[in-house]
Amino acid sequence: MQDNTLAVESGASGGRLRFAPRFNAAAAFIDRHVGEGRGTSIAIRTANEEVTYAALAERVARCGNALLASGIPRGGRLLMTVLDGPAFFYVFWGAIKAGIVPVPLNTLLRAADYGWFIEDSGCAGFVYSPELAAEIEPALAAAHQRPSVVLRTTGDGGALPALMAQASPLLDLAPAAPEDECYWLYSSGSTGRPKGAVHAQRDLAVSCQRYGVETIGVRQDDVFFSAAKLFFAYGLGNAMGFPLWVGGTTVLMPDRPTPESTFAAIERFRPSVFFGVPTLFARQIAEFQRLQPDLSSLRFCVSAGEALPAHLFEAWRQLTGTEIIDGIGSTEATHMYISNRPGAVKPGSTGRAVPGYTLKIVDDQGNELPPGNAGRLLVRGESIAKCYWHSTRPTLVDGWFDTGDTYRLDADGTYTYSGRSDDMLKVGGIWCSPIEIEAALIEHPDVLEAAVVGREDADGLVKPEAWIVPKNPDTAAPLDIEAALVRHCKARLAPYKYPRWVHLVPDLPKTATGKIQRFVLRQRPSPIPAAGLGPTAAMERAQ
Repeated sequence: MQDNTLAVESGASGGRLRFAPRFNAAAAFIDRHVGEGRGTSIAIRTANEEVTYAALAERVARCGNALLASGIPRGGRLLMTVLDGPAFFYVFWGAIKAGIVPVPLNTLLRAADYGWFIEDSGCAGFVYSPELAAEIEPALAAAHQRPSVVLRTTGDGGALPALMAQASPLLDLAPAAPEDECYWLYSSGSTGRPKGAVHAQRDLAVSCQRYGVETIGVRQDDVFFSAAKLFFAYGLGNAMGFPLWVGGTTVLMPDRPTPESTFAAIERFRPSVFFGVPTLFARQIAEFQRLQPDLSSLRFCVSAGEALPAHLFEAWRQLTGTEIIDGIGSTEATHMYISNRPGAVKPGSTGRAVPGYTLKIVDDQGNELPPGNAGRLLVRGESIAKCYWHSTRPTLVDGWFDTGDTYRLDADGTYTYSGRSDDMLKVGGIWCSPIEIEAALIEHPDVLEAAVVGREDADGLVKPEAWIVPKNPDTAAPLDIEAALVRHCKARLAPYKYPRWVHLVPDLPKTATGKIQRFVLRQRPSPIPAAGLGPTAAMERAQ
């Protein structure tokens, strides 16, 4: 086997992946395509330009040379806060090819957040989109350890395009082994401060082969469109990893994903695979009749970030004739490790293990639980991050990654999500999943989104508390809706599971990946009774 290659053993899905002793990921995702005859094929499409695979390879090499010439050393960290567009590809892969470690950051943060990332990472360089300057430049100015190299993705003078224009289009791959450090991704912060997950050269390749090819069946003629952005793991795999792995085309949109913007992009660019999150699918369904989009190009859709309720799957299939393939992954695992399959979806379930990943469910003492019992999910696979940066908590425990999610293995071999382990509630001495209560709530026609957390009542006992985003907030009568939702839950759930407090809010706190930040809701003071029913009032009105 030659340097910088990967081979998959022939046979059934899940065959062993074999990497060459020397493997730089840029060879597999960027350099090979011209030699394989895809030089004139379109790699990237945006509203303003198209980039062929040949142009992509040249610009990646120029960018890598420009980064080295600017003074960033091999092995140095390069923070990149770059909007979805071709420049993200040039910076990310140019860094990897040059032996620099790219670290994509959330583009929606504030100056204080960027300041924290600068200090935490000890970065040597920072590349950013000028549109984000209002938050990034104050962070750089205030940094105690300001990076020595700061570049903008557009503009004249010291901006990256000018440096790339002067750089050589030829760049040798930096020597690397499959297990060597390649890039970082910071976790989304669903439970607090983000943690920097250190990924190896092989990790993205493993995920693209195991999930992209072997699980959902992406192929070279696919056009990929991801509402989830490139700066976090789900979007990085969807919009960059999978297309480059199979030689397909990706559609990039820097705008905020809304029903209007995503439907317009699908109609214009005709993607065959669309990646979203449950909250976006819910809003698209709510706006479908008004917007009447043409989605006939889609083969299937993919959802992650939160569990996809069964009723959203059914509503989408009835409206579009296509399936939403639900799955779960994490920043630490690179992408998905449990997923449904096209043509074999179990609504309300996350599906089965992705090939190459081993799962087990354990109790609080670490003992493996039999099917039918909910417990903490552990996963093992070749794409798990090497470690966390600056953290005492190890990624692996005896070779297993602790996901922090509570799951149940069903008799048919599928896995059902019960919520984050920290979000589980003990009501009346019985463990209760907030996901089950949320699923009941969003079945109600007046509910667009729901989140459930635990709150102590006057006696110090934990009870479910619901935070609701109504479908029609302008016409909603709060007390009537809140009482109706209590009645609705009482009719569908065990008696102890109905929410004792119901609050109508304009939106829910979420991470950039669309995950609801329930820890924020737990810390939020319960609204005064006029904005939500207290336990006694709710029970009286719901009779």
